[in-house]
Amino acid sequence: MKFTINRSAFTQQINNVQRAIPSKTTINILYGIKLALDNNGMTLIGSDADISIESHISVNDPLANLQIERSGQIVLPARLLNEIIKKLPQDEVVISVDDKFKATIQSGNAEFQIVGIDGNEYPRLPIIDLDHQIQLPTLTFKNMINQTIFAASNQESRPILTGLHLILEKDFLIGVATDSHRLSQREIPLKLSESSHNLDAITVPKKTMSELARIVPDNADLMMTLSNQQIIFTFENITIYSRLLEGNYPATDRLIPNSCETEIVLNAADFLQAIERASLLSHEGKNNIVQLDIQPDHIELFVKGNEIGNVAEEIQFVSSSGEALQISFNPDYMKEALRSFGDIEIKIQFNSPVRPMLLTPNENSELPHNDLLQLLTPVRTH
Repeated sequence: MKFTINRSAFTQQINNVQRAIPSKTTINILYGIKLALDNNGMTLIGSDADISIESHISVNDPLANLQIERSGQIVLPARLLNEIIKKLPQDEVVISVDDKFKATIQSGNAEFQIVGIDGNEYPRLPIIDLDHQIQLPTLTFKNMINQTIFAASNQESRPILTGLHLILEKDFLIGVATDSHRLSQREIPLKLSESSHNLDAITVPKKTMSELARIVPDNADLMMTLSNQQIIFTFENITIYSRLLEGNYPATDRLIPNSCETEIVLNAADFLQAIERASLLSHEGKNNIVQLDIQPDHIELFVKGNEIGNVAEEIQFVSSSGEALQISFNPDYMKEALRSFGDIEIKIQFNSPVRPMLLTPNENSELPHNDLLQLLTPVRTH
């Protein structure tokens, strides 16, 4: 195989598919990127067996300036290929592969030779049925991911909690993530075509959702397809394939309280800054805990009993109602929850020092089914 391509365009697509390349794997070929050339263009594939990212560069793409002399396919080491292409001296890159799968990479006066693997040995991607695609509101869907995915678990002991749980209703989509210590939930409106069926609830791995949110442009047309325990996202020239997590997701709607004993309203960004200041000391102690003391006319955030020192800060608030309360929590969990709201007024509802606290926007959205909530479990202290 032999082709000529623009270095910048090639680098961009290598970066996209390289996001799926594993840092550790027992399948050596997955450390590589597959390059496949035909008359229409070049397809690049990176995979870790759970998530695969495929990108296509067309011969008609004026920015890529792809010229194919001989078709074929090869797998080249991903990290090394990326570093070489990025550091080449000129915009034009020529790559040729001999019958022993040795690739020669030329640009200007530089020439590299690296040994590849026959592309036929690379794992096959699933064949997908595109009849039942769902168009997603791209920017809103990305916001949903970013406002929830941090609450998904990193512990493989309960694999089902390591993903984002998606529930498709008639005219909206719910995304839920929890690690059993906190819960994030976002609803977004969704216009479904008549041919779209209600899907069973699914759980998508955390890595898949995070990489999708990083790669897809805000203005792209994002399509979602389900097929044989796989979820497929397509946009522009990129396709992301991912397995679904198996198992029953917990019934999280039962965890959300519908009443409260104490409620405060404050600015999320201001409260976030106060938490960041308090966590400077909480991180130095044995227990990473900050405490909130709520009185009808006074709210104070503090860290005390720490061998390094103490901190106390009076919190500005819009309103406070209900019973006086003192509660302890993990400041890192609270910071991530607060960031999801941005610079708006939120209300925090409490029932007791040992029951979860609920964070929601103070004003309801003008759109139906456009809600965000965060649920945090307090830390029990004696």
